[in-house]
Amino acid sequence: MNRTRNMILCAMFTVLVAVGAFIKVPVPFVPFTLQFLFTTLAGIFLGARLGAMSVALYVALGLLGLPVFASGGGIGYIFQPTFGYLIGFIIGTYVTGMIVQKGENPSRKRILVACLLGLGIIYICGTAYYWIIMTFYLKTDMGIWALFLYCVFLSAPGDIILCCLTATFGKRLIPIIRRELEVAK
Repeated sequence: MNRTRNMILCAMFTVLVAVGAFIKVPVPFVPFTLQFLFTTLAGIFLGARLGAMSVALYVALGLLGLPVFASGGGIGYIFQPTFGYLIGFIIGTYVTGMIVQKGENPSRKRILVACLLGLGIIYICGTAYYWIIMTFYLKTDMGIWALFLYCVFLSAPGDIILCCLTATFGKRLIPIIRRELEVAK
């Protein structure tokens, strides 16, 4: 029963991340989507291992050719400057889940810190990958300020708000979800 339930929950969050890719807020250069919200929730509710697994499955499906990414899909997507954010989603989800899992009933502050650390990892991976692809693959000279403007500053306010909302919802829902999962055992 546990294995089946875990597979269903992973699949559900894989689908939610894919749906989040198509809920876009118009921001120049780097698309602002709700993927971050769903990857963070995967870490919070599924934990480090299962949360990261659900996001890795999403990335694998996109690389196999399903058009689930914000700008399509296929193996060639690794040459898109924004692919680093997808790598960051996997690592950030794992870290978020690891921090939240440490306590039986994590505080809102702990959840918020976990979300912000996960966000930081996503931005580090996304910004570094963006710079590498722009510089070495696309041969485009990009200044440091432009890089941070496009990769961090334009979307950070929205993502920080999502972190606050996620921490608030997480604090309320974690006990309910854990209780329901215990009943289902």
